[in-house]
Amino acid sequence: MSPTDSSADRGTPAGLDDQRWGPHRGRAPVPPEGFVEMVDELRVLLDRVTAAAPPADLVAEMTKTFTELSARLEPYEVGEREQLTGHLSAYPGRAQTMSPQLFVTERDTVHAAGHVTYGRYFLGGNGAVHGGAIPLLFDEIMGRLSNTGGRKPARTAYLHVDFRSITPIEKQLRIEARIVSEEGRKRLIRGTLEDGDTLCAEAEGLFVALNPGQP
Repeated sequence: MSPTDSSADRGTPAGLDDQRWGPHRGRAPVPPEGFVEMVDELRVLLDRVTAAAPPADLVAEMTKTFTELSARLEPYEVGEREQLTGHLSAYPGRAQTMSPQLFVTERDTVHAAGHVTYGRYFLGGNGAVHGGAIPLLFDEIMGRLSNTGGRKPARTAYLHVDFRSITPIEKQLRIEARIVSEEGRKRLIRGTLEDGDTLCAEAEGLFVALNPGQP
């Protein structure tokens, strides 16, 4: 599967009526037309750059283009609370490129499951996802699940990941998370990442609800 194929679902909501898990601090931002599609194309670009060994003239041309685009964006920089990237929870990946797009296809207040495809950008070596990119995905689905069902916002206290087999890039994988216990401010969540019948990784995370006034 090519990087383009792996992005076949780009720009579409995750298939559920309510993808805004948990409370949003302030009014949910509304992106300008085309913003999400722009970020999706950036994902493809990162895959292409990772996979390419371009000639020097193309490197120079792209470097010039990137520099010019960065300069054009600089005047529009906003504070953390006002930024769009990472805050658009109605879209898979929340319009950020730090972690792969998570497409949730089933969920309730204690369980969530869906699929994800790691592009070439997340390659560690020999066709396997970089080990550091896997905890990012677990933290994404567990953190959002922790904040659903009317619960108060929480932060990750710990996240333990066991790598059981190679996690391949450019293949659709199943990710699942479930809240296994809640005690006071503490929420214990476990999750799995699977390639068909193969368990790639499993994780356990402890999420602790914020006290009033905690950022």
